[in-house]
Amino acid sequence: MNPESTDLPALAAARCDALTGAPLPARSADAWLFARLVAAREVRGELALLGVSRAQLEALAARHFVSAIHVDSLRDAMIGIVDMSEGASHAAFASAMREFLLALAAPQVNTDDACCLAAIVAQACLRPDHLWRDLGLRGRDDVTRMLERFFPAIVARNVEGLRWKKLLARELARARGEAPGPAPGCPGCEDFGFCFPRTEPPR
Repeated sequence: MNPESTDLPALAAARCDALTGAPLPARSADAWLFARLVAAREVRGELALLGVSRAQLEALAARHFVSAIHVDSLRDAMIGIVDMSEGASHAAFASAMREFLLALAAPQVNTDDACCLAAIVAQACLRPDHLWRDLGLRGRDDVTRMLERFFPAIVARNVEGLRWKKLLARELARARGEAPGPAPGCPGCEDFGFCFPRTEPPR
């Protein structure tokens, strides 16, 4: 599929409708969220970049979707694909981020849904764009609502109004007793200089 000749957001929106089997407002918020996350990768042929295993994806579909997901290309134990030039460090970051988010999951949400979302968000932190774009959502407000629902403690910590990917990386670093820094995907983002401005050395 050629991104330059295809309206991928429109395709993802249509696929989201097909997965949930109902237009807004009939479908649940969680069904819409996961359909949007899955559809954003599926229409690009990038389900392996979603960050979840085949078993997790099939179980997620059984919980929320009425339309099948074609997961034949996914290996049973696949937990996403990372940049092989930085494979070990990126995989370690994603694993740590998954565990960090899961520890903060809201008690009322489905545990399996929280596991899937933690993995999806962690994988998105490896990619070079704003978190909402990496996730295939419509904007920052979608990310805020998603985090408020599943990981509200993270939202409560964002008192400075930081970009979500920067905030997640900072809070993970603090939890591990490390100096805060960018997420692996941050350096490729157009706003990297805004989030992490260079400081001139003293003269």
